[in-house]
Amino acid sequence: MIQLSERLRARKRGAVRDRFEDETRFLRSWFERPLVTGAVAPSGRVLAQTMASYVDPRLRGPVVELGPGTGPVTDALLRQGIEQERLVLVEYSPEFCQLLKRRFPRATIVQGDAYEAGEVLADVVKEPCAGVLSSLPLLNKPVEQRLALLAAAHAMLHPFAPFVQFTYGVKPPIPARSTSYTASASERIWLNFPPARVWVYRRG
Repeated sequence: MIQLSERLRARKRGAVRDRFEDETRFLRSWFERPLVTGAVAPSGRVLAQTMASYVDPRLRGPVVELGPGTGPVTDALLRQGIEQERLVLVEYSPEFCQLLKRRFPRATIVQGDAYEAGEVLADVVKEPCAGVLSSLPLLNKPVEQRLALLAAAHAMLHPFAPFVQFTYGVKPPIPARSTSYTASASERIWLNFPPARVWVYRRG
């Protein structure tokens, strides 16, 4: 019993240390490239779980994550029941790519510009995806570029499979009204820092 308690305490200390290191990496990355990183801290557990909950693990095909950073949403996808081998992670930062390779060795890690996902993944994604999840700072980009990203994601997805995007903003990260897709939003996640909302876009 004592050994078990020690192991649990050691695991908890390790989780706290990993979280602190991830936050330090994010903060440093944000200071160096604020328009690329877009956040000063990794997504919180509740936000990550909310994003992952929109992906149906029973739907076949890869699951693409754009801008995974240190991997909190990736972890949530695994808890959602998505096999690691199905994950395709597109990350711009070489440092984060190396970290992701250590944490998720059976996932496909692609270093590249996630805003050009259609081109970057042309030779990687060979079948319709079960979901595309994005932690990209879309509000830093012109609306035309955001719409182009959504179109590229929808072209990779099963019909009605979700494109999932979170935002700290009050307005939707991609316009909610369109004749070519539908949009819905979660409740604001106050437990996240900063508070966030998840938007889900599906082909109309």
